[in-house]
Amino acid sequence: MLLAMHGKLLPLAGLYLVQGLPYGLQSGLLPLLFRARGLSLTRVGLAKVLYLPWLFKLVWAPLVDTRGSLKSWLMLSTAALGLVCGLLAALPPAEAGQAGLPVTVAGLLLLLNLGAAVQDVALDTLAVQLLEPAELGPGNTVQVVAYKLGAVLAGGGLLALVPTLSWPGLFLFLAAVYWLAAALAWAAPALQQLPASQPSEGPLRTLHLLQDLLAMPGTLWTAGFVLTYKLGEQGASSLFPLFLLDRGISMPELGLWNGVGAVVCSIVGSSLGGALLARHWRPLPLLRSVLRFRLGGLACQTTLLFHLDTPEVKLDPSTVLRGAALLSLCLQHFLGGLVTTTTFALMMHCTQLAPGALQATHYSLLATLELLGKLFLGSLAGALADSLGPRLCFSLFLALSGMPVLYLGLAPSALA
Repeated sequence: MLLAMHGKLLPLAGLYLVQGLPYGLQSGLLPLLFRARGLSLTRVGLAKVLYLPWLFKLVWAPLVDTRGSLKSWLMLSTAALGLVCGLLAALPPAEAGQAGLPVTVAGLLLLLNLGAAVQDVALDTLAVQLLEPAELGPGNTVQVVAYKLGAVLAGGGLLALVPTLSWPGLFLFLAAVYWLAAALAWAAPALQQLPASQPSEGPLRTLHLLQDLLAMPGTLWTAGFVLTYKLGEQGASSLFPLFLLDRGISMPELGLWNGVGAVVCSIVGSSLGGALLARHWRPLPLLRSVLRFRLGGLACQTTLLFHLDTPEVKLDPSTVLRGAALLSLCLQHFLGGLVTTTTFALMMHCTQLAPGALQATHYSLLATLELLGKLFLGSLAGALADSLGPRLCFSLFLALSGMPVLYLGLAPSALA
């Protein structure tokens, strides 16, 4: 039984790893580069528009449910990602005197997100259909950890390698990784017995699709939870590194702590969440505990920001305050990883209550709302800080992080 589970988890790990590459590229590298070139916090936040394809997964999720096989969707979307990376390798990253990316490069990054979003629909549906209820803990640990490893490879790793490795070399490497992953999707034994997609029942069903999805047990409550549970955390994690950059911490040091160090802590948190779920913890009781811990961690970070936001405070290399600021980054990512893995297990549990013909679309709805909540405040965080100031802004984030703790009290019995 353990061998059979490993046969499922290994291909999932490889495919989720390559799925994290576009996110790491744009979240780990571009914001720091833009800010270092003098862009306002508002313009740095608006760069997240490249993630737009992830908000439209519901457009093609019904096609994954009703056309072709999951194996074909996985292989073709992953191979297409390799093709886009090959095209990026042939283009210069920036033109002389240009503060941001060229339009052609930005367009290809948008296509990279489109391919990754299509792959995400197929891969999440595969995980829902492949994993037994007792395997959700380890399965969601693999999902979150592998994705984050891909993100740190393309984010922190890219930030470290840019001075020595050329732009074409980086993207040719990424293209090779995607093509190897496409071969894995084709050859993995666990993917050979996947059921074919079920034919569509016609246009009437499509017209009422959203209504059908929200009528599934526990779906309406879960949709509200995933839309709001990351609001405060995402706003704080978007702004705090930029605040530290403005206070004098260097970009290479931030790249190390907020890129590699924070992701390692996030992976440890995700692994702990999976281990607790595997030891017969149910998602809802575990969420009640970890959300309180996260609220306490953000309260500490907000208190630290209030102290740092004074002219006389300096973040010199040897100060305890500097160490506390960098450690608070890691603590929040650790707690965020713990919360994310538990929430994703809850989402998969909710989707398994839906009919098989709706599972790709059902999980895509929840995942789209989860991303929408993160992008909404992540994109507006810079504008909020520019207009309200960091103190009032982080007080708002703290209040938003308290909302999910209260919302858990309304959870339906179907998800217990």
